[in-house]
Amino acid sequence: MNDHLTVAAVQMAPIWLDRDRTVAKVVDRLHEAARGGAQLVTFGEALVPGYPFWIERTDGARFESAIQKSLHAHYLDQAVQVEAGHLAPVTEAARALGTAVVLGCIERPADRGGHSVYASLVYIDASGTIRSVHRKLMPTYEERLSWSPGDGHGLRTHRLGAFTVGGLNCWENWMPLARTALYAQGEDLHVAIWPGGMHNTGDITPVIAREGRSYVISVSGIMRRSDISDSLPHADLLRETASDVMASGGTCIAAPDGTWVAEPLANEERVIIATLDHQRVREERQNFDAVGHYARPDVLQLVVNRERQRAIRVDGDAPA
Repeated sequence: MNDHLTVAAVQMAPIWLDRDRTVAKVVDRLHEAARGGAQLVTFGEALVPGYPFWIERTDGARFESAIQKSLHAHYLDQAVQVEAGHLAPVTEAARALGTAVVLGCIERPADRGGHSVYASLVYIDASGTIRSVHRKLMPTYEERLSWSPGDGHGLRTHRLGAFTVGGLNCWENWMPLARTALYAQGEDLHVAIWPGGMHNTGDITPVIAREGRSYVISVSGIMRRSDISDSLPHADLLRETASDVMASGGTCIAAPDGTWVAEPLANEERVIIATLDHQRVREERQNFDAVGHYARPDVLQLVVNRERQRAIRVDGDAPA
């Protein structure tokens, strides 16, 4: 098997809170990455249709706020329903180009009633098939005013050439047990997706790489005041309370020994392409393998519940 895999980390700004136009931009970047030889293309957290930057800037915790209700309603309208085909342009491009994709989106799933949203990491294989949708286990801080807690259903890895790919959303990457759940499934290429921020990726990326003896792609978004459209609800308030830069990027790639393949990139939209060598994983596992020869399952074991959580179970209709 070929030990080499060419990957792309796409640092881009969404067409903020516009699902269809952001999906179109994702497809454009997917084509750009494929022209560079990428076999796996990764995008940041909540990229489609965007991160809820307004919450901490517009008194987001105020109860019964007409402004918050209006913005949240728009967010739900622009969120992704996988079952409705909103990601079809991405899956079709992945199939046509023969590339796998990791994409962060705000998901509004029908299996939870269709009116709550989750920060979800979607894995699409090179045939254009959605193989897993991982809903963020625990939204962080003010995110809980918008996003719902996810479950373990999407804690899965996927074989891609010589590599086994897994991923987590943003601060989930700080959760040791979530990381362990992926390590134990053979993960050796970890995709950490972030809304964007140099403060997020610079420290943790090489730590995860060194702990897992794996390659780590930390892929981030960009968001600026200039990305706020006049068409959005309360656009003037959003611009008045925004910073010039709300998400500064920080996309980077670390090798299994924690050294940089690509150092964190700030304040620039760019497709970063690198070729990874699986031999480096095998070399670093020689002296440490967190779930292999260095593990003690007789002493420490992790139990993962992969059941998709639903509010109702229908076992069957009553007989007529």
